[in-house]
Amino acid sequence: MNKKEISEIKKTLNPQKSVITRICGCYVDNEKNIRFTSKEAFHALSEEEAFKYFDIFKHTLSGTLGKNLLNVEFPLEAEKEGGKQNFLLRLRDSKLQDEELLNEYYQSIIDNYVYESNYYIVLIHGVYDIPGKSSDGSEMFDASSDVYEYILSSICPVNLEKSGLSYDAEKNAIGELIRSWIVANPSNGFLFPCFNDRNTDIHSLLYYTKSVTDIQPGLIDNIFGSEVPYSADDEKEVFNNLIVETLGEECNFETVKNIHESISEIIEENKENPDPVVLTPNDIKQIFEESDVSNEKLQVLDENLRIAQENEKPVVLTAANITNTGKFDIKTPEVTIKVRPDCADMVTTKVIEGRKCIVIEINDQVEINGINVK
Repeated sequence: MNKKEISEIKKTLNPQKSVITRICGCYVDNEKNIRFTSKEAFHALSEEEAFKYFDIFKHTLSGTLGKNLLNVEFPLEAEKEGGKQNFLLRLRDSKLQDEELLNEYYQSIIDNYVYESNYYIVLIHGVYDIPGKSSDGSEMFDASSDVYEYILSSICPVNLEKSGLSYDAEKNAIGELIRSWIVANPSNGFLFPCFNDRNTDIHSLLYYTKSVTDIQPGLIDNIFGSEVPYSADDEKEVFNNLIVETLGEECNFETVKNIHESISEIIEENKENPDPVVLTPNDIKQIFEESDVSNEKLQVLDENLRIAQENEKPVVLTAANITNTGKFDIKTPEVTIKVRPDCADMVTTKVIEGRKCIVIEINDQVEINGINVK
């Protein structure tokens, strides 16, 4: 799914356009015991309660595509009878009214979700009449011909409210706060099936993780039957290692700066594209060539890319995961310098009086702790 397709589904998660038919829930304590389950028609919820659930669902479809939102494809094995994808398909087609399937789903989460405290599993079923679109991109609701039927699940940590004092109106006194368990925004979740090309794609799902360092590989492997996708941090580590192992002695300040500037330019050129920018091995090689890497090192790059493919490491990388378009970081053990990417040329390296130095071009405006200095 791309940004436009995700946005289209998110727009249905409100009271005016709601396509949700049913909602189910399962509350799990810190010892992995089910404390209660619930299931009801979504329209039976109070307006205030529905608003809070809409907020949870929207968070499950939020974040950066390629970092927080990952497109996960099912292997063929998962689509066979008894496979993981086949189970999710039966769960969707049951419209969440099959008690046995629901209990099996809850138990699979409990067995594979790693969390030390209480959490709440929310599962909804929705049916979206896909409106047609005119040549100018506007929606034509009377031209709907396809239906997108889906399930969306959110796993929400449930945290005990902080202790403190509160005002007791009945006693007209200040006393100890009665602490409650609060359902937080989701940490993980998924949408199945994907809404690709504005239609149903049962061969993939959209996976959500609030933290890129908490991807919960057990969920992806054991519930979806899919290979665990590389996280944003994994991709960055792979690319950084590729630079270091390829350049060797040529891994200098200017070359690395040029590589990251080239990637930032590619991202900027494609900022209107709803799909995340991905770099293939050919793209990576071109970036190295444009960064004045020697022919000898380009041959080393070819070999490193070949070895990576043989070891099944990612060689198709999400551009936004391997560079920071918001800032250009330069670190030494003692000093960290943060520069806007478009101002990276203001930073150079020079040997001054026999010492290697990082030199920053300055204008008349320089501040130290908020004080203008000469």
